[in-house]
Amino acid sequence: MIVVGREVLAEFAQTHADVRSQLQAWLAEATDSEWGSPDDVRRRYPAASVLAENQVVFNLKGNKYRLLVKINYEAKVVLVLRLGTHAEYSKWEL
Repeated sequence: MIVVGREVLAEFAQTHADVRSQLQAWLAEATDSEWGSPDDVRRRYPAASVLAENQVVFNLKGNKYRLLVKINYEAKVVLVLRLGTHAEYSKWEL
């Protein structure tokens, strides 16, 4: 998959060092993946929430952080939309 929005991940990792290694691992895995459907994502990340319009929320660091992406399965592109704490996530309009 092509991951667009890596700068969002990098900026977040600079201010939240405790999730840095998990973000790097997620990015490496997403880049190496070939998700063709939401079921492919669910198989690898059973705790991920698949939302409308091909949006997916990944739980990071034991649900302390949330990563919101939009996936174009046909084009093999993952667009990073938002990354925040669990408290911030509860205020997002999805």
